[in-house]
Amino acid sequence: MTDLIKKKCVPCEGGAIPFNISEIHKYQKMVDGWSLIENEKKNFFLEKDFKFKDFLDSQKFINKVGGIAEEEGHHPDIIFGWGYAKIKITTHAIEGLSENDFILAAKIDKITNV
Repeated sequence: MTDLIKKKCVPCEGGAIPFNISEIHKYQKMVDGWSLIENEKKNFFLEKDFKFKDFLDSQKFINKVGGIAEEEGHHPDIIFGWGYAKIKITTHAIEGLSENDFILAAKIDKITNV
């Protein structure tokens, strides 16, 4: 995970090839607790649930995630409410996973350990 935290997401306008399942599994070992989900179109994404003591803690966390997303130029899908947050990450431009997704996941994990 440390190596991923030191990296920066690179812009992706499409045309790149999404990771194959072997690459995904290699990178998934570098992040903690992110589930690999495949949708009906056979596109992969990362998903993780976070628990908090109340709404305010969930909101503070999501605000931090938003700051990281803006810094990285890579934006996850977020659902949150009282005591929870769910984050889903994929590279929409390539309809799959790239190194950017794992970089963002690692940086999100880092703020949960602070």
